[in-house]
Amino acid sequence: MSTDTAVREINGVELPQTGDWVIDPAHSSIEAVARHMVVTKVRGHFEEFSGTVHIDEDPSKSWAEASIKAASINTNAPDRDAHLRSPDFLNADEFPELSFKSTRLSHRSGRRFEVVGDLTIRGATHPVTLDVQFGGVVTDPFGQVKALFSASTKLEREKWGVNWNQALEAGGVLVSKTLDIEVEIQATLQS
Repeated sequence: MSTDTAVREINGVELPQTGDWVIDPAHSSIEAVARHMVVTKVRGHFEEFSGTVHIDEDPSKSWAEASIKAASINTNAPDRDAHLRSPDFLNADEFPELSFKSTRLSHRSGRRFEVVGDLTIRGATHPVTLDVQFGGVVTDPFGQVKALFSASTKLEREKWGVNWNQALEAGGVLVSKTLDIEVEIQATLQS
């Protein structure tokens, strides 16, 4: 399949070809950004995840799903990572996976979409809204055709029972209650 045939246009909106686009984890990322001590941003990324973006003939029936290994969180600080895997945060031993399954997709403008879905963390499921941008379709140096997507959202971690914190003497808390989630996806069309 060429890059030209991997894209289609519906009502003036460019979309990937129909089918199941499987996430390439080696060229994708799922990151969480939290404020530490009110001012500093700390980034963590998950090293193990998988997922599929299904593009339907009727774009409104398209869906996405992902599974993320909780223990794969990495902030480049081993002690902090161990704490994030503990029952204070992700509780990775009891709840080894985080999951996302979309429930609704709507077009905003251009290549921007709103994707609503169910996010499960620590066994609790709550809806989230992702701002998604379709970045187009490209052919990599190995001849694989890839669809590109970027997504972002904000999470209030206490909704999922991630309540641990510590008050600071000068005011505020050690870890922000909200997280910025940033997702970059390269996905390959399965034949």
